[in-house]
Amino acid sequence: MLVSPHVAGRSRRRRGRADGFALIDVIFVAGMIALLSMIALPRLLMAQQSAGAASAIGSLRAINSGQLVYALTCAAGFYAPRLTVLGQPPPGSRDPFVSYNLGYSDTVTRSNYIIQMSGGSYAGAPAACNGMAAGDGAQAFKSAADPAQPGNVRFFGSNANGQIWENNSTLFGAMPEIGTPAVGAPLH
Repeated sequence: MLVSPHVAGRSRRRRGRADGFALIDVIFVAGMIALLSMIALPRLLMAQQSAGAASAIGSLRAINSGQLVYALTCAAGFYAPRLTVLGQPPPGSRDPFVSYNLGYSDTVTRSNYIIQMSGGSYAGAPAACNGMAAGDGAQAFKSAADPAQPGNVRFFGSNANGQIWENNSTLFGAMPEIGTPAVGAPLH
């Protein structure tokens, strides 16, 4: 059977108009994207919290290491009482005892964790090489990393012993400057 060119052109035009998406197709795809997002979002938040916890543990290790170097090389065996003291380089060096992003303030927020450190001043402590006055040095110290986001229940703390502890509430108040805290569990 022969079809006239006029009829063949009309059928091609109809097929050309039928191409594309219907509204139901767009709604289906949007629903699938929403469903996949709902499945992936909790995992993404858990991964973000895990990364923040790893960063907090690394910060506490850096503080412990910085305190040890500071005590041995700059402060005649005494520790820095504040993070800003560890953030001051000794004369003749550009490198402080902790990185700038840890030592620029006494309370630092990094990777959704609030990091703080303190040490009780000892009147007999000598002046340190980086400008800390005599009597400001500490015989021991404590540090902590508390989550800045609600819902995160991983709190960390450390002290002059160098061990890092974990708890489900803040360790800063409970952490002694030396020795074992009354709460928490050591990280292995």
